[in-house]
Amino acid sequence: MPKIKSLLDGIGNENVTEKYYDDWAINYDQTLKKWNYKAPKKAVKILGKVKRKFDNILDLACGTGMFAEEIKKKYKKIIIDGCDISEQSLQIAKQKKLYRKLYKKSFEKKIKITSKYDLISMIGSMTYCQKPNILFSLVNTYLKKNGIFIFSHRIDLWEKQNFDALLEKFKKNFTIKYRSRPLKYLPENTDFSNKIKIRIIVLKKI
Repeated sequence: MPKIKSLLDGIGNENVTEKYYDDWAINYDQTLKKWNYKAPKKAVKILGKVKRKFDNILDLACGTGMFAEEIKKKYKKIIIDGCDISEQSLQIAKQKKLYRKLYKKSFEKKIKITSKYDLISMIGSMTYCQKPNILFSLVNTYLKKNGIFIFSHRIDLWEKQNFDALLEKFKKNFTIKYRSRPLKYLPENTDFSNKIKIRIIVLKKI
């Protein structure tokens, strides 16, 4: 895995982020397991509270497919398309045979989708979102009416970026269906330990 000063500070611009995850991809799953990363599993459990059927999903910043692996356990017939900036991560995701389509693209750039989705996920990657207004606008165009957007975000960055104001801005497009309590993120990572926690949010498109 390449050396950077700290994941706490994010990584950098799009090119730096792409190279970082390309270099990390081969060991990514093992490292996250070592750090006791449970966000994908927790997100799928939270989706169970929505009590509805999902036929298809767009998994933004899908990485190596950790969230797809978890959601397939609960929704075995769900069709999953994925999008990620890292080609090497996408190659590993492809090997897992979880996805119908994989797009190599930043989640802040428009994907030419062929049909709209019941569910859009973005677990563990909001940290790298430089333009959340653009992201939320794109998600709104990808979702069917009454579709669900589930994402996680670090609480420290939520407060710094004033995400409550962002959700208020998009209240004409989305209603909040679920807002989790603070959850552990990477408890076995020295930088994160129990200091950095996340919140998982479920939004419903109006």
